[in-house]
Amino acid sequence: MKPFKTYSINVKGELIEISRPWVMGILNVTPDSFYEASRCDLTEKIENRVMQMLSEGADVIDIGAYSTRPGAAEVSAEEELARLKIGMAIVRRLAPDVLTSVDTFRADVAARCVEELGVNMVNDVSGGELDKDMFKTVARLRVPYVVMHMRGTPATMQQLTQYDDVTAEVLESLARKIDSLHQMGVADVIADPGFGFSKTVDQNYEMLSQLNAFTALDVPLLVGVSRKSMIYKYLDVTAGDALNGTTVLNTLALLQGAHILRVHDVKAASEAVKLVMKTYPDIYKS
Repeated sequence: MKPFKTYSINVKGELIEISRPWVMGILNVTPDSFYEASRCDLTEKIENRVMQMLSEGADVIDIGAYSTRPGAAEVSAEEELARLKIGMAIVRRLAPDVLTSVDTFRADVAARCVEELGVNMVNDVSGGELDKDMFKTVARLRVPYVVMHMRGTPATMQQLTQYDDVTAEVLESLARKIDSLHQMGVADVIADPGFGFSKTVDQNYEMLSQLNAFTALDVPLLVGVSRKSMIYKYLDVTAGDALNGTTVLNTLALLQGAHILRVHDVKAASEAVKLVMKTYPDIYKS
């Protein structure tokens, strides 16, 4: 295994090192996320969820207000932003200093979250495909940006799974976008291969088995497999029963150089990080 590569990201003028794997906790301020237990559409639910993630070791809280599961209802930009305002107000009240990212593909929503709500990072599941203003917006905002691979839209993505070599094609797509972002002045880019987005179950596992290929991008690598259909469909269970499978895949991702695990279950992911680091201490020497 390759040594864990430390990266630094600039957050509001402060350089923060990713010198060990981070856990990004998912805060869904939606009524319709694919994993029912993660839905937080009431103030008390949001408060409880935030406090739980912090107590379990979340390094980043990723707040989203638009479900990207297949078949999810459309949400207007106004409704998305209204939900995010409620959620971020609670996050900042309970944890003023925690790193936050906003899960949105809309450039205007991202800008308002950064400028008005104090969000630190932008996490775009479309990698700039659904809003052509996103790249220039994050360049202007000067915030870290998660560029994810996806084809089409959440409604059409599972019809767009034709690849000759899924790993090579996703890697090439991300490399082109990272180069474009750097040329536009976006210094801090994080790559997400987009597990579950415009990939079949078999393609997801093929890509996971070759995950260390993505270290060639020379940016931090985010992996989001938490309770996804690649687990529960293959194991013939439900999303609610997919925690064990999630932990197995998160561990495999860590062993191939993942820098950030995006998860519903922070405690399990934090424990996986600790155990992998304990087992392979030489890999994580900075």
